[in-house]
Amino acid sequence: MTMRNFIPAKKRVDVSPGESVRIIRELQGLSQSQLAGICGIPQTTISGIETGRINLGVERAKTLAGALRCHPAVLVFPGWQIAA
Repeated sequence: MTMRNFIPAKKRVDVSPGESVRIIRELQGLSQSQLAGICGIPQTTISGIETGRINLGVERAKTLAGALRCHPAVLVFPGWQIAA
């Protein structure tokens, strides 16, 4: 199959930046406390980000992305899609 025949998957759910952090953290088998230890962001702040009480922000996204080994855009723009 070539890229010309590529059919993008249909979007099923909207994911917030905080939910994106939680999903990636859980997929890597990390607790909030473990992630906090890796990146230096307090566990209470990570909890607030994941529940939407605290804004993720660009600098926190960079820090968390480094700890989670992903690109910051994955966390900041979880629903963004490239036009085919």
